[in-house]
Amino acid sequence: MKACFMGLGYIGLPTAIIAARHGIDVTGVDINSKVVETINRGEIHIVEPGLQELCNEVVTSKKLIATLTPEESEVYLIVVPTPFTGDHEPDISYVEAATHSVIPFLKEGDLYIIESTSPVGTTEKMANLIFSNRPELKDKLHIAYCPERVLPGNVIYELIHNDRVIGGINEASTQKALEFYGCFVKGELHKTNARTAEMCKLTENSSRDVQIAFANELSLICDKAGINVWELIALANKHPRVNILQPGSGVGGHCIAVDPYFITSDFPMESQIIGKAREINNYKAFWCAEKTQNTIQQFEIDHGREPIVALMGLAFKPNIDDLRESPAKYIATKVMQGHNNGDFLIVEPNVKEHKVFKLTHYKEAYEKADIVAFLVAHDEFKELAWSDDKIILDFCGIFKR
Repeated sequence: MKACFMGLGYIGLPTAIIAARHGIDVTGVDINSKVVETINRGEIHIVEPGLQELCNEVVTSKKLIATLTPEESEVYLIVVPTPFTGDHEPDISYVEAATHSVIPFLKEGDLYIIESTSPVGTTEKMANLIFSNRPELKDKLHIAYCPERVLPGNVIYELIHNDRVIGGINEASTQKALEFYGCFVKGELHKTNARTAEMCKLTENSSRDVQIAFANELSLICDKAGINVWELIALANKHPRVNILQPGSGVGGHCIAVDPYFITSDFPMESQIIGKAREINNYKAFWCAEKTQNTIQQFEIDHGREPIVALMGLAFKPNIDDLRESPAKYIATKVMQGHNNGDFLIVEPNVKEHKVFKLTHYKEAYEKADIVAFLVAHDEFKELAWSDDKIILDFCGIFKR
């Protein structure tokens, strides 16, 4: 079997590598020439434990070849970003562009799959796009939607062992897609239709966003009430039917912080809780920035000088290098903009360098700082000892104080 992966990012590359390792001949396509060159050297451009070794293995064996343009295959997977616009409208232009680029290569019996998170009805739209350009393929092509559901940092295991939801535009398409994923997925494959599969992905991440919003709202209430939110949640979770998540500095990434908008955009009147959860989680990042700014101002009043401020973490979640939609990055930017002459030490242990932020080693920053704002719960930060000599703003539960 030969498969063409359109997109070699945080999901496309690991999936392509796993498929190649299970015997599929994979052509990986990306518009970034540096990404293509990096992969063809057997290297990776993202941080994911264990992926480097597997990439080198499948590139060396020529089971995976990266290119700038698609090649004729039997299976075509669309694994490109689906961002949203400034007014939170879904942008499926990347999906459309990737689809346009494979249309000339499609032939009878081929399988076309979208993995990119998409608004409900996107798979049907792409089917119409394909058939409007290639009417001779009508009812002769298999088209399906199968969303990813992996956790950064554990992608290799979860790509293989997690259950998958697969929905085709018809029963034959669903069955064809099941056969493809059955080549490398050990988890259970659940059949449905394309629209339900699309909504399932959005529902999963919207549900998590709502649960996080509850924890973040509790943290705001507890701060005002003088209660330790970490202790409160630990005690509440002693109830046999209560499982409250941990609060943080907001919600980021290209899933939980984005997918709910795909629902609220199409169903604004119906998605009241989902929309409010987005507001709360966005507000939490603003609140963290404001609290840090107020702490800096109070320090200046009390000490007659500007403090050294360590902003700990830029990634959207612990122990990864992904800064997409990161609340920590937003907080760092907003705090620094509010104090242009301040002395800031920016820390992100999973990134070697950044084009905007000058990065400092976490131990050095913690030692030098007067004010330390923990924005991301990286494992490295948990090695640090509490210091009464510093003002510590623990937004993500490093010390749970």
